[in-house]
Amino acid sequence: MYAIVEIAGQQFKVQKDQKIFVNRLHSEEGAEVVFDTVMLKDNDGQFTIGTPTIQGAQVKAKILEHLKGDKVLVFKKKRRKGFQTLNGSRPCLTQIQITEIL
Repeated sequence: MYAIVEIAGQQFKVQKDQKIFVNRLHSEEGAEVVFDTVMLKDNDGQFTIGTPTIQGAQVKAKILEHLKGDKVLVFKKKRRKGFQTLNGSRPCLTQIQITEIL
C-alpha cells in the first residue's frame, strides 16, 4: 500500500514505516503530523485517484529530527570575461517517518 501526498509544497510517494526528508516543518521533534492532501492511494491494486485530492484520506507521520542537508554549490562563469562566482547553501530539512495511511 502506498500513497502520493503533498508535503511542504512537494509531492512524495510514501509507504508505511518509510523515512523521508522534507522541507522544514514548523513542529517540534516527536510530534505527530497529519497530511490531508492525498492525490492517489493504492491498496493492493485498488487505485483511488483524487480530483485533485481524495476526500477523507490522510497520511499520519512522526517528526524524527530537524537537520541541515548537504551543501548545494552554485557556480557561475562567463567565458572570456574573467567572471566567476561560487555560492553555497545548506537547506533546512526535517526527517519524518510515515506511521499510517488512512
